[in-house]
Amino acid sequence: MHLHTVIVGAGISGLLLARILHDHGARVTVLEKSRGFGGRLSTKRVGDAVFDQGAQYFTVKDPRFAAWVEKWERAGLVAPWPGTEPTRYIGRPSMTAVPKALAEGLDVKREHKVTALGCCGDHWCVDVENHGCMRAERLILTAPVPQCLAMLKAGDFVVPEPLLSRLRAVSYDPCLALLVTVAGRTRLPATGLRREHGAIRWAADNQAKGVSPNVTAVTLHLSPEFSAAHYGRTEAEVLDLVRAEAEELIGAPIVGATLHRWKFSHVRETFPEPFVWWPEESLGFAGDAFGGPKVEGAAISAISLAERVKEELDAEG
Repeated sequence: MHLHTVIVGAGISGLLLARILHDHGARVTVLEKSRGFGGRLSTKRVGDAVFDQGAQYFTVKDPRFAAWVEKWERAGLVAPWPGTEPTRYIGRPSMTAVPKALAEGLDVKREHKVTALGCCGDHWCVDVENHGCMRAERLILTAPVPQCLAMLKAGDFVVPEPLLSRLRAVSYDPCLALLVTVAGRTRLPATGLRREHGAIRWAADNQAKGVSPNVTAVTLHLSPEFSAAHYGRTEAEVLDLVRAEAEELIGAPIVGATLHRWKFSHVRETFPEPFVWWPEESLGFAGDAFGGPKVEGAAISAISLAERVKEELDAEG
């Protein structure tokens, strides 16, 4: 029987790693602090409105990722976004379709917030809020790097230099996602609108995208600069600051709004390698901070680390 592997984080990296290792015969448990999974490939419902609140699409370059995307497309989980060039892929019926499919049949424990990670003899002790301590022989961290380092520090695990310095150099931009419902139709392009100036960096009509069939629901991603400056403001305050700009852009009045805060949204400074694997401690790191700040980067990081861990699984017999 293969050693037990615990993966922290049920975003695309954690779930793809878990799926590959599980299918290779590993005993895998995924721990996720939130109620849902998918990380930034998430979908939020507000009444009858449906929003892709994080990543709006993904592109494909690497053949290893392309093989997975082809499989998802055959299963009806993703489709090309009509009118985009190069091709952008979107989830069907929404972006959370892929993580939901990856999670099927896996041991994914949601609402399991890891508070500390420590080494206890020949195994890892994973402290989970309200759930006690879990034992793991192999540990893979796919949450944002600052959160991972905080969990290790809380468990008195010492990451040696120079690895610690390299991990600390990873940095992120925040993003405030304002999810608004509007009266009437929008004048936004069906493929979304990216802007270089103003408080609003991205706007997408989820109804035109096919995500929110019954309600006109618009996802607004506010710029890194605006998000950093106003991250602690309330939902009402953020809406007040951008309402005029948003309604001019959308072409219809806003009738409802929900704010989602992405503290670690876009990786500004990435790790120089696609993953970290520390065989002496059976500890790994993966995610967009390693593979690159896009969905494909997160997936390639997971695939690359999975290939390395599979070597150990084969050695175990």
